Amino acid sequence: MAADAGSAPVPSPLRQTFETVRVLVRAGVLSPGRPDRIVRQLKALRAWGPTIAGGYAAANERTPGAVAIIDEDGDSTFADMNQRGKQLAQDLWRHGVREGTRVGLLCRNHSGFVQAMIACGRLGADVVLLNTGLATAQITAAAADNEVGALIADAEFEEVHSGLPPEVPRFAAWGDPSSAPKVPWRPAEVQGEGSAPPARPGRLVVLTSGTTGAPKGARRPTPKGPQDAASVLSRIPLRSSDRILVSAPIFHTWGLAGVQLGMSMRATLVTRRLFGPEDVLRTVQEQRCTALFAVPVMLRRIMDLPRSVREKYDTSSLRVVACSGSAMSPKLITDFMDTFGDVLYNLYGSTEVSWATIAGPQDMRRAPTTAGRPPLGTRVAILDPDGNELPAGSEGSIFVGNHMLFDGYTNGRSKKTVLGLMETGDRGHVDGHGLLHVAGRDDDMIVSGGENVFPRPVEEAVVAMPGVREVAVKGVPDEEFGQRFAAYVVPHDGAVVDPNAVRLQVRTELGRYSVPRDVVVLPELPRNATGKVVKRQLPDSTPEE
Repeated sequence: MAADAGSAPVPSPLRQTFETVRVLVRAGVLSPGRPDRIVRQLKALRAWGPTIAGGYAAANERTPGAVAIIDEDGDSTFADMNQRGKQLAQDLWRHGVREGTRVGLLCRNHSGFVQAMIACGRLGADVVLLNTGLATAQITAAAADNEVGALIADAEFEEVHSGLPPEVPRFAAWGDPSSAPKVPWRPAEVQGEGSAPPARPGRLVVLTSGTTGAPKGARRPTPKGPQDAASVLSRIPLRSSDRILVSAPIFHTWGLAGVQLGMSMRATLVTRRLFGPEDVLRTVQEQRCTALFAVPVMLRRIMDLPRSVREKYDTSSLRVVACSGSAMSPKLITDFMDTFGDVLYNLYGSTEVSWATIAGPQDMRRAPTTAGRPPLGTRVAILDPDGNELPAGSEGSIFVGNHMLFDGYTNGRSKKTVLGLMETGDRGHVDGHGLLHVAGRDDDMIVSGGENVFPRPVEEAVVAMPGVREVAVKGVPDEEFGQRFAAYVVPHDGAVVDPNAVRLQVRTELGRYSVPRDVVVLPELPRNATGKVVKRQLPDSTPEE
């Protein structure tokens, strides 16, 4: 029923295997080396599986002295990371962590975060990635909902996790508070617990963004093997020699993807605990980073820097800027590539479906509003309410099929599936070039005067106006038309936004049913820790004349 976007035929298994091998060779994942090390690498991967623990155990056998991660504490080799993960597994075991125990991670981006995932993987413990932007009550609720039995956290979050039951053991991944043991590293060889693979691999639980309600725990599947990395690598040209700056939070699906891809390629990851737009440019220059993993608001803040500041730094080493997490405006896409070159790759997906499509520079130069094309091994279909596939150009619900669809929420619920394809919750269409275009969330659509309209095209029209830095549009009740749009506009510093000019722009481009009667000027938009706009936190709208 469903094929790749654009109704391209689904490749045969033999063809797909050939393409997977070709992509992995091109990326350097499959490469010549010392035969004895390759044998040990394959044995480690077979023993521990394609998990974080297995990836670092295999890399330790293949290139133990290569730099795995660079953070504010310095360089850590693959041997360092594997050893520290072993030692932490011992400490967790002594505090009662066993196979199936859920361990919460409340950490910023640094090597200790990854070491904690290695340790849990060695024990078969599940990892619950907790959002560092949540308040104390939210952390307490998320830990209870996901049955967290141990916590590894940065010292700065000691007050945030104070609501957890006192019997939950706590470990510090960064910093050394007196109330919790520090994650240690002893260079002596570790034996005993954590040295033998568990009967089942530990699972990763990622919290949803919570933009439409309380965050839910989503159980991420264990990767099936290198074909999962090959899927993303087929559209984003990363290589094993890359230095990847992971600015997206690792607790977020996209930051986690940066870690998993870097691990599978044995590339060097560069992390910084706090994001700063100028610090990103400085780090790219100092570390000669060739790739950057970011969320769209980070690119927006980089572009908000004065031109004189951006031009202070040599960023010519960047080949890939990989972005995901929320929609990017066409203006931001074009401005960023005009400034930094055609290096931008935008992945459309979600916590539940992983990836759906990836837009490369050529795609976005052709159509800046596109979400791109499905990568290797992924199917995308546009379905009507009865589950029938719609032809190119027709708008409907977006469904996705790949090997990394999530395994359901921890509350027992899941997403709707049709013949192996899972709903994203978005609506869109595929154009004549096979490019996916996302209209917006199913629940963002409003009916105004009998017309179905979405906020995303309105946002794209308004943000293209001179003086507009960013905008969010949502539906509000209307006595006459049932619903209407309200636009919340953030101007550039020193700029003045005329509400009537906003309305005229939308009416000219989209028609009168899309015109926001309410135009509210704000200094900034409410966002969560991953940079997504939380529309339910926007203030009540009042029409401006």
